[in-house]
Amino acid sequence: MTAQLVASELANLIQESKRKNNDLRQAAEKSLEELKSLKVTSEAQISAELSQRSNFVNPFIIACGTKNVKFTGIAIVCLQRLIASRALPRFKLSQVLEALQQATSAGLDVQLKILQALPSLLSNYAAEVKGELLVTALNICFILQSSKNAIVNNASAATLQQLVVSVFDKVVAEDGAGGDVEYVGEAPSQQGPVPVQAAAMDAYRYLRFSGMPQTFGLELIESVLTNHAAIFTTHPEQADILRTRVMPFIISALRGKPNFATSVRLVRILFTLLRRHLTILPSESGDALDILTQLLDQDTALWKRSLCMEVFRGIFADHALLRRVFMLYDAKEGEKNILKNLTAAFVRVSTEKPTVIGLGLQSTLPVANPYANAVASTDQAMLEASGVTGIISGSVSSDGHNTGISTHWSTMRSPCIDQLDKTDPPSIPESYVYSLTLACITSLSEGLAKFILPLTVPTEGRRKKSVKPEGGRDSPALTADERPSTPSEGLKNRERSASSKRNPLPVNPLTLETHPLYPEIKVCAAFIDECWPAILATCSTFLYSALDSEYYHGLVRAFQKFAHVAGLLQLTTPRDAFLTTLGKAAVPPNVFTACLNSNSSRRDTPLSATSETGSSLFSNARGLLTTESASAQAAEKQRQQSMDITPATLNTRNLLCLRALLNLGIALGPTLSSTWRILLETLQQADFVLFTSGKAAGRTPLATRGPDQQAEQEANVLLSNFNTEIRAVETAASRLFESTADFPNSAFVEIVEAVCALLVKHVETTSETTGQAQLSPPPGPLRTPTFTHKRVLSITTSPGAGANQEDQFALAKLGDLASINMERLLSYPPEVSGWTPLITELIDTLSSSTNTPPVRARAAETLVRILLEAAGSIATQQEDVRGPIQIRILEAFHNSLSSLRVEGREVSLSNHATDMDIHRIVLEGLKGLLENCGESLVQGWDTIFAIIDTIFVKEDLPKDSSSTTTPRLMTRSVKLIRPSFASLQLICSDFLPSLPNLCFLNLVDTLYKFCTQDDDLNVALTTVTFFWAISDFLSSNSKSMSLTQDMVNDSGDEALLKLAADPSHQDSGGALWMLLLLRLTSVATDQRLELRNSAVQTLLRIISAYGDSLSPEAWLICIRSVILRLLASIEDELRAVHTSPAKARDQEGWTDTANVIIRGVSGLFSSYLQVLLGHEDFATTWQQLLGHFARMLDVQILDINASVYSAVREILRSCAEHVQPRLGKGSLDLTWDLWSRGIPVPEDGKDDKSADNQKCLLVWVEALLELYGLIKDDFGVERIRRMLTLLRDAMQHATPGAYASDTEYVTPLQGRILQVFCTVQTDVPRVPSAMITQIAEFVSLAFAQENPDKAASEKRTFVAMSKESMSILQSLVIKHAAETDIYETGAFAAALAALAKPIILKYKFKIVTKSSQPWREATKTVLAVLKATLPHIRAIDKARSTVQEIWQIIVSIANGIISADCSIAPSGTDIMDDQKFDISSFHKLRELIIPALGAEVILDKTRKVYAEGLFRTSIIHAPAPAEALIIYGSEDHHHDNTTNGNPNGNGSDAVVDLDLLYKQRRGRTIDPPPTHRSAMAEVCLDELFALVAIHEEEDESPPSKPTSTSSPTQEPIGTTSSSSSSSPPDKTTIHGSTHPLYVHLALTAAPYLILRCALSIRSYVADQPLRGCMPQPLSQRKELYRILRGLVDLRSEPDAIPDTPNVDSETKKHLLRLYPLLVSMVKVAGTSGDNRVLGMVGEALDVVGGELGCK
Repeated sequence: MTAQLVASELANLIQESKRKNNDLRQAAEKSLEELKSLKVTSEAQISAELSQRSNFVNPFIIACGTKNVKFTGIAIVCLQRLIASRALPRFKLSQVLEALQQATSAGLDVQLKILQALPSLLSNYAAEVKGELLVTALNICFILQSSKNAIVNNASAATLQQLVVSVFDKVVAEDGAGGDVEYVGEAPSQQGPVPVQAAAMDAYRYLRFSGMPQTFGLELIESVLTNHAAIFTTHPEQADILRTRVMPFIISALRGKPNFATSVRLVRILFTLLRRHLTILPSESGDALDILTQLLDQDTALWKRSLCMEVFRGIFADHALLRRVFMLYDAKEGEKNILKNLTAAFVRVSTEKPTVIGLGLQSTLPVANPYANAVASTDQAMLEASGVTGIISGSVSSDGHNTGISTHWSTMRSPCIDQLDKTDPPSIPESYVYSLTLACITSLSEGLAKFILPLTVPTEGRRKKSVKPEGGRDSPALTADERPSTPSEGLKNRERSASSKRNPLPVNPLTLETHPLYPEIKVCAAFIDECWPAILATCSTFLYSALDSEYYHGLVRAFQKFAHVAGLLQLTTPRDAFLTTLGKAAVPPNVFTACLNSNSSRRDTPLSATSETGSSLFSNARGLLTTESASAQAAEKQRQQSMDITPATLNTRNLLCLRALLNLGIALGPTLSSTWRILLETLQQADFVLFTSGKAAGRTPLATRGPDQQAEQEANVLLSNFNTEIRAVETAASRLFESTADFPNSAFVEIVEAVCALLVKHVETTSETTGQAQLSPPPGPLRTPTFTHKRVLSITTSPGAGANQEDQFALAKLGDLASINMERLLSYPPEVSGWTPLITELIDTLSSSTNTPPVRARAAETLVRILLEAAGSIATQQEDVRGPIQIRILEAFHNSLSSLRVEGREVSLSNHATDMDIHRIVLEGLKGLLENCGESLVQGWDTIFAIIDTIFVKEDLPKDSSSTTTPRLMTRSVKLIRPSFASLQLICSDFLPSLPNLCFLNLVDTLYKFCTQDDDLNVALTTVTFFWAISDFLSSNSKSMSLTQDMVNDSGDEALLKLAADPSHQDSGGALWMLLLLRLTSVATDQRLELRNSAVQTLLRIISAYGDSLSPEAWLICIRSVILRLLASIEDELRAVHTSPAKARDQEGWTDTANVIIRGVSGLFSSYLQVLLGHEDFATTWQQLLGHFARMLDVQILDINASVYSAVREILRSCAEHVQPRLGKGSLDLTWDLWSRGIPVPEDGKDDKSADNQKCLLVWVEALLELYGLIKDDFGVERIRRMLTLLRDAMQHATPGAYASDTEYVTPLQGRILQVFCTVQTDVPRVPSAMITQIAEFVSLAFAQENPDKAASEKRTFVAMSKESMSILQSLVIKHAAETDIYETGAFAAALAALAKPIILKYKFKIVTKSSQPWREATKTVLAVLKATLPHIRAIDKARSTVQEIWQIIVSIANGIISADCSIAPSGTDIMDDQKFDISSFHKLRELIIPALGAEVILDKTRKVYAEGLFRTSIIHAPAPAEALIIYGSEDHHHDNTTNGNPNGNGSDAVVDLDLLYKQRRGRTIDPPPTHRSAMAEVCLDELFALVAIHEEEDESPPSKPTSTSSPTQEPIGTTSSSSSSSPPDKTTIHGSTHPLYVHLALTAAPYLILRCALSIRSYVADQPLRGCMPQPLSQRKELYRILRGLVDLRSEPDAIPDTPNVDSETKKHLLRLYPLLVSMVKVAGTSGDNRVLGMVGEALDVVGGELGCK
C-alpha cells in the first residue's frame, strides 16, 4: 500500500514539475525507477529496502525546499507515509527534519500532516532523534504552535506535549536500562555539576526552552511534573531546574497580577509541586504556601481566593502531606507557622461576611436568592429574542443574594483549578470559599481519625483481626450513611458488647514510643495542640451558620472526629473545648434559658401533673428519653401555628449534635474523668428542654424569610425526621451508659459521682459573690468553657418543674448505671464497687424534705428497682453468697423507711403526703422482691416483717385518759395498707414453708393487726382467709390436733402463747391452731358486717375441715369456747339493735351475721352429729343450742327465723339419716316445743306483706316434715290439730313470691304444706275429719277471694294449690268414706261445699289456667267422692240435718254442672268442649243421685231447686218479654240457679197458673238465637221428661189415681195436697222399693215440664202466623219437634200431675193440661200449611181424645 501511494505521488510530482523544476523532476524520476526496481512485495520488505536507499527521499526534500504549495503537499504526504512505515534512511533524518521545518509555512493540510508525522518520527526513530534533531523537531512544533489557526494551534500543542512526554519517557527508560552508563555531558545542581546521560540531557534542555506561550509552557510543565514526578526526585539537575527556575517563576507570577488562565496553570503546577516535591523544595514550598495564605487572607478577587482554597482543600485531603507540612515548618523552631497561620486565616475567612453564610445564634437552613431565577430568566429570554448567539448564561447580579452554604449554589460543577479552557474567570458563588473551608475542616478531621484510631486498638486486638476504624468504641464518628433516615436504619447495629475483650479500653498512641509511626503521632498531637483554637473557632462559626443538611452533617462529623482524636491522645484541653461547644450546639443556651423561664412562670402548676409527666418520660430505664409520650403530644404538635422554631424547643440538628456528643462519650468514656459533667449536664439539659416542650418537634429555622421552596422542603424533611432522631439519641444514650460495664472500678465510681453531682442541692441562700463567680464568662474566647453556668441556673431556680426534671434525669441515670453494673456492685465491697455512694445518695434524696415530691418519689422508685435487680441477680447463687447480700438489700429497704419515721420529723401536709408515697413505693418494692426472689430468701425474714409492720402506729391517747386504757392500733395512711398487705399475702400464699418457726407468731400477730385496722375493709376480709391458709399449713405439718381443757382456762391466752412459741412441744401446733380460732372469734364481733361474716365463715370452715381429727373432748372445747360464745355475743347484739332506735340501722347487718353463724352451726352439727351424739353431755348441749335458737326467735326477725328453722331442719335430717344413735325423746319434745311456738312471722306485722316470708315459712314446714318423721309415733290428735292450725295460718300469712305465681303451679310453701297432709298418718281417730276439713278449706281458698282478678295480679291466687288439694281431698274422703266421723263432724259437707264453689262459679271465676280449669277438676273430684260416699250416706241414721245439708250441696253441684253463663266466658274458651264435659258429668251424677234424690229425708225444696235448674237450663231460646213476666215475674230474661219457690215447697210462687199461658201473646218477628249450650238444654229437657215419666216395678201394683174435682183450667200445675209436699202419695210400696223415690221426683218436676212445653207451643202459636209461608227457624223447629214427640211418647207418673176434673186419665195427664194450646197450634199449623207440625199435633190430640173416651 505504501509503495503504490509513493509511486502515485512520485508520478504526480514528475508531471507537475516537468516545466517548473527540472531538478525536482529528475530526482523524482530516479526515485520512481528505484521504487519500480524493487522486487519484493511485502510492506515490511519494501520499507526495509527503501531505508537503505539514500537518494530515494531526495525529491521530497527538494520539493519542501521549493515552497511550492503543490510540490510541498505531495512531498509531505509521502514523507509522512515513509516515516510511519520506517522507510526513511536514518542518516537522512536531519535533512528530513529541515525539510519539514521549511514546509511549516505551507497551508493547513501540510501543517497538519507535519504534526501527524512528528510523533511517528520520534517513536520510530527514538534512538536517532536526540540532541539537535530533537531540538529541530521541537522547534517545528513551536513554529506551528504560534499559528493563528485554532486547529493547528491545538494540534501542535498536543503534539508538542506528546513529544515532551516521550522525551521524559526516554529518561525513565534510560534510568531503567542496565549496563554501562554513558554520560554525554554535565548539568548544574544544588550540589554542583552532575553528569547526565543523553535522554536526561534532552530533558534538561527541554525545561530550559523559552519563547513559547506562557500558558502553553505552564501546561507542558504541569504535564511533565504530573507524568514523571519521580524524575525530579532522582535527577538533581531536574530538581535544580524546579528550584531555580520553576518555583521562582511561579512565586513571582503569583505575586504579580496574572490573568485567570495563567493563574490556574500556576496554581496547578504549584499544587503538584507541593504534593510530590515538597521535600526537595522545602524553602520554596514554604514561601509558596505563605503566598497562598496571604492571597486567601488579603486578596479581594474571589477567583484567586477560590484557587487558593482549592489548593488547600487538596492539601488537607492528603493527611500525610499535611503532616509533612507541619513537620517541615510548624514543628521546627525558626520555621514559618504555615498551618497555624492557615487555620487562623480560616477563622478570618469564615467570619468576614456573616450575611453570606447566614451566621446567627443557631444553625439555620440556607435560603436561595429570591430574585435570581426571575432576573436571570428574564434577561436570558431578552437575549435569545434579540438573536444574540454565543451568550454564556451565568448568574445575573441583583440586589439579593443566596444566604448560607448549600450544595445547590455553594459548589461548582468544575472547580476553578480545572477550568483550563477558560481565559476569563467563571461565575463563582459567593459562598464557594466557605464551602471549601468546610471541606478542609472535614478532610482534616477524617485524616486525623484514620491515622490515629487504628493505633488506639490494643495489641491483642490488632493481632486477632484487622483494624476497622468504623467499629466499636474506636469509631464513634457519624458517617453520612449512618444518618438515620428511617427508624430501623437509625437503630440497627447499636448493640453494646458487654465483654471487655470485644470492647477494650483505648490505648493512648502517645505511649507507643517504640512504634515506627511514633514521630508522626507526636506531630498529630502537636498539630492539635497548636491549631485547635483556630479549628474550633472556624467550626463554631459554621456551626451557627446557614448550612444545608449535607454540610451540617459533615461539620458535626468533623467536630466529633477531632474531639475523638484529641481525647484518644489525652489532650484534655482541646477535647473539653470541642465537647463543650458541641454541647452548646446540642442545647443552645437561649433555648435552655427560655425553658427555665417558662417553668419559672409555671411554678404554681400542681406537682402531681409534673410527676406524671416525668414518669412517662422516664418509663424506659435504659434510654435517655422515650417516645411513649410522643403520641400524647400529637395534638399539641398539631396546634403549632408558627413555621419557625420557638426558643424553647430542640430541632433535629440539635439532636444530631447531641448524638455526636453521646458517641464521643461512648468512645472516650473511661478517659473522661471529670469531663463527664459536660456530657451529663448536656444530656440533662436536653432532657429538661424536651420535657418542658413535651417532646414537640422544633422546626429548623431558615436563614432569611424568603420564598425558597427547596429550603422549606428541607425544613419539612428535618421536621419529619425528628422522632427518628429522638430514637437515635435514646439509643446512643443507652449505649453510653451500657459502656460503663467495661469501666474499671475507679472510672465507674467517677461517673457515679458525676451523676450524683447532677442532683440539685437545694440550699437556703446563695451568696452573691459565689453566683457572680460562677456566672462570669471564661477569660478568652478559645479557652475551655467551664459549663458551670448551667448548674447555677438550676440551683438559683426555685424547686419547680425545672429542678424537678433535672433531678428526675439524674435519678434515672443512676438507676441505669446500677442496672448495667449490677454484677460489679454485688461482686466487690460496697465502698469499692460504688454501692455505698449510689444507695446513700438515693436514700438521702428520697428522705430530704427540701426536694420536690416527684423527685423524692423517683428516688424511691429508682432505689427499689436497683434493689430488686440486685436480689434477682443473686437468686441462683449459693446460700452462703446470697445470705449477706440479701441482708444488705433488705437493710437498704429498711433504712429507706427509717428516716421517714424519725420522731420530730416535719409533718406538714405536703411532706406527709410525699412520705406516704415513698413508703408505698418501698412497700411495693418489698412485694416485688418476694414475688421474684421469695423462694431464694435465706436470711432477713425478721426484717421483712419489720418492714411490713412499719405501717402501724399506736394511737396517741388523751392526757386525761386512764393508765389502763390500751392505745388503739392505727395505720400511718390508708394508701400504705394494700402495698404492705401484698407482701403479707405473698408470704401466706407462697412462702409459709420457708418461714422459720419463730416467725409464725409474728405472722399471726401481723394478720390480726390487718384484720382489726379500720381503714381498708377489703384487706381485712382478705386477711381473714389467711387464717385458713395457716390452719391448713399447720394441720399438714401436725399429725393430730390435741386440745385439752388446760389450754383454754380462764387465765387468758398465756398458756396458748407459751405453747405456740415452743416449736419443740408436741402440742405446739394445736395451741397455735386454737390461738387462730380465738383471734377469729374476736374478729367475729367486729362492727363491720362483711368482716365479721367472713371471720365467722372462716372460723366455722376451719373447725369443719378438721372435725374428723378432733376428739369428742376437743369438740366440746370448740363448741363451748367458740360456738356458744359466738351465739351469745350475737344474741346480745341483736337485742341491742332491736331495742335501741339508735342502732336500728345496724339491724340488717347483724341479722346477716346471725344467719351466717346459724348456718355454720347447722353445718357443723349436721356433719358431725354422730360424734356429738356420742358425747355424754350432748343433751345439755342440745338444750343450750335450742335455748339460743329460742332467744333468737324472740327477736322476731324474719331472716333469723328462717335460719333457725333451717338449722333445725338440717340437724334433724342428719339425725334421720343415721340409725344409731338418735336424738332422745326429751330432745325431740324440746324441738317440737320450739316448732309449735307459732308461725315464724313477726307478731307486730311489720314484715307482713312487705317482706317475702315464703322462705321462712318454707323451712319452718320442712323442719316439721323432718321432725314428724322422728316423732310420728307420738304424734297425737292434739298435735295434729295444732299443726293444722299453724299450717292454715302459715298459708294465709304467706306473702306472694317475688317472681312466682301460684296459678299454674303451687308455691314451694304450698307444696310442702300439702306434702305434710300426704305424710301425716290418718289411722288415728278423729284425724281424718280434721284433715278433710282443713283440706276443704284449702280447696275453697282460691274461690273465696273477694276480687280474684286482684288476687291474680298480686300473684296470690291459691288456684294451683286448690287443684292439688282436690286430689288430696279425694283420696282422703275415699279412704275414709266408711267412717261416720267425717259425716257427723261436717267434714264431708265442708268438702262438698268447697268443691261446689268452682263448679257453680265456672266462667264467673276469671282466673284461667293453662292446664285443666279448676271447675273441671272439682267436677271430677265430686263425681269420684259421691260415687264412694253416697252408699254410706244412705246408711246414716243420725243427724237428718247433716244429710239434708249434704243433698242441698249435691243439688247445687248438679245445677252448677248443667248451667253456665257463656256471655262472660273468657276469650279462647272452648264452650262446646266444656258442654260435652258437663253433659258427660251430668249423666254420671244423675246415675249417682237418681232416684236417691227422692228420698223422704231430703227436703222438697232441694228437689224443687234441682227441677227448677233443669227447667231453666232447658230453655233454648230466650222467651218473649211477656213470657218472661209470666215465668219470672219480670221482663228480665236473666235468672240465676236459685229456686223461686219457698223452702216449704207449697208451689205458691214456684210456677204461675197456666191460665196465663193459655192467653195468646203478641207475635214477634225477631227470632232469638239459640243458647250456646243447646245440647245441654236438650239434655235437661230430656231429664224433665225422664223425671216425670212413670217407673213401673214388677212387684208393684198399678197405682191408684187420686180423684179430684178441680177444673183443669183452674188448678195450677204443681199445686198438690198438703201431704204430697213432704211425703209420697197415699200408695205405699214394699220395703226397698224405689218407686216412691221416683214419685217424689216426678211430683216435683211435672209442673216445670208442662211449663217448659207450654212456652214453646205458645211461642209457635204467637209467632208463626206472622211468618206466613216462611218456615220456622231450624233451632225452634227442632225444639218443637222434640217437645211434641216427647209429649206424645211420655207416660207420666199418675201421681205427679193432679187429675183433670171430669176426666179419667192415668199417664197422659200432661196432654190434658196442654190441650188448649194444642188446639190453637192446630189452627196455626193448618193455616200456615205446616203439615208435619199439624200431623204431630194431630197425633197428640188423638191421644187426648183417647183419654177423653172419644176414640
